[in-house]
Order: sequence, then C-alpha cells, then structure tokens
Amino acid sequence: MLTCLGSPVSTCIRAVRKTKSSRNGGREIWRGLQDVSITRTGRPIIRIQGGSTRGKEFDLRNTASLEESVRHSDVVYNLVGRDYPTKYLESKDFADYTDNGRNFSLEDVHVEGAERIAEAVAKYDVDRFIHVSSYNADINSPSEFFRTKARGEEVVRTLFPETTIVRPAPVFGFEDRLLHRLASVTNLFTANHMQERFWPVHAIDVGTALSAMLEDDNTASETYELFGPTNYSMAEIAELVDKEIYKRRRHINVPKVALKPMAQLLNQLLWWKTTSADEVEREFLDQKIDPKAKTFSDLGITPGELKNFTFHYLQGYRSSAYYDLPPATEREKREEKKYLHVIDDQ
Repeated sequence: MLTCLGSPVSTCIRAVRKTKSSRNGGREIWRGLQDVSITRTGRPIIRIQGGSTRGKEFDLRNTASLEESVRHSDVVYNLVGRDYPTKYLESKDFADYTDNGRNFSLEDVHVEGAERIAEAVAKYDVDRFIHVSSYNADINSPSEFFRTKARGEEVVRTLFPETTIVRPAPVFGFEDRLLHRLASVTNLFTANHMQERFWPVHAIDVGTALSAMLEDDNTASETYELFGPTNYSMAEIAELVDKEIYKRRRHINVPKVALKPMAQLLNQLLWWKTTSADEVEREFLDQKIDPKAKTFSDLGITPGELKNFTFHYLQGYRSSAYYDLPPATEREKREEKKYLHVIDDQ
C-alpha cells in the first residue's frame, strides 16, 4: 500500500510504478482513479497488488525507533507479546534495562511497550491500529499475563480510541505452543490434571481475520474474540495428540503450591523456554468469552476444527513404523465400517 502523505488526489492518480521486465528492460504502469482509495480519515492512498516488504529493527524501549517504524504506515499491527518474563541478567552493563535483574517483564511488554507503540501511532496519525491482545484479558485476573493484557488494552484505547482489539484463543498451527507442546516428551508436569477448558483456534483463521480487518474500516474501534468451534479440556486435546502420534505421553500432576515455585526457579536458572509460575496459574483459569465482543462470524469466516488438523501438524512426531498411516480420524472411520451397531430400544 502506497501512502500519499500531504498529497492531493490528482498527484496520487499520476503516480507511476516501474517494474523490470526481462525482455524490454522496464515498463511504466499508470494508475487510474479506480486504484485510488480514501481511507477512514480522508487520506488518499493507492492500492496496488504485490509490493515489497522491508524489515526494520526497533527497540521496545526506544521511542525514536518505534516512531520511525510506523511513521509512513497506513495500518499498524501490534503483535508484540510475551507469555513469560524473559530471563534474569547478571551483567551490570544491563542495569539500566532491567527490573530486579529481568530483561523484559510482562508489564514492560504488554503495558509500557503497547503504550509507546500507540503513542507513535497517534503522533503520526496512522489510519488504523490493530492491537493483538489475548483471551481472558481481565484487570482482576489472578494471572499477571491476563492482567497486563487487559491494562494494555485500556492504554491503547485511551491513546488511540479507534484501536481494533483482537483476543485470540490458544492458537494451534506450525510451531505452536499447544499441539507441539503436548506431543513433546518435555511436557511432563501439570498442576490441574489438565482440566483447563478453552476453544483452540487455527493460526490460519486468525491470520485471515487480521487480513480482513486491514480492508474493512468498519472493524475500527471494535473488539474481537477469535476462538474455535469446539470447547476442549487440555486433557481431551492431549488424548487427540496421543492417538495421532501413536505414543502415550506421561503427564504428572504436581500440587500448585509446589509447582509454582519450581517453575519460578526454572525460569530464572535456565536460559531456554521452560515454564513460569504464571503459566501454572493459568492452568486453573478456563476461557471466558466476552458476549459484547464480535467474532469470526462478523468477518464472514468459519473457523476450522482442531481434530481435522492434528495429522497435518503432528505427523513428524510419529515413529517410522507408523509415519505413513492415515490420520486418526480416517482410521476411526474405517474401523467403524467393520462393525454393525444394533440399538435395542426395548
């Protein structure tokens, strides 16, 4: 999308895009009035197919780098977030950037970071701002993650009232932290017998929804809860995973009072992703849907069912003996045809 900052519509119409051709070395494509769109705030822009993407480095604590990243944008998506505090740093060189030795706390990322981004968006009068939050965002939640997500929503809406807030449920897909976590041998300990309930959502569906919001100005100032069609407990999803990978993963239940301090210690000592005390707390919180929020149906999207994708994402966890077997659902259908079910109504 080409931004015409401070330019009259006539200037936009005369804009030229040059593309290289292997035969004639280049050609000029003139844009007509049909290529010009007026944004929600009255700014004329040229909508073109394709285009290029440039990566730009920024620091969440560096306001100048954030402003440079958004100043020429028509739409800004904030996808920055953490589900656990980053590790402790012992070097004195980082003293000015840490809170009790931490690099980034949940407060730093979800509240202060979101505030700086929203300030930059408001300063440069960006047309649209889409802020990705989380399900269960609640200022009174016992989970610090959910509390900071809710505070971040309040901050961005205060600074930029037209913000579109998106609350995705736990997401499954390639490299997710749901199916792959359950399929891994390292997911050993749990604190609530895996009884947490939620509506898992496909990453592709979330991406489709975010893309739809790009073109639909009616989504401005709205809040969306994006969740899948079926409510599962974590234990039910673990059972689906075990069936798909032909393995039985062990899950040992540890009392919350013991697992929380253990998770806290592991998060401090190990540099790689393990777990955190707040993640243990979230195991006891079921997903709640805001009845006032809009959903996939308001965007004309039908979300996919988790059990239809387990084979697609988990086949790599099978041993070579079972790798080429059909998906679990297909096997069940074949087994069902072998038997004649008689229902006795007497």
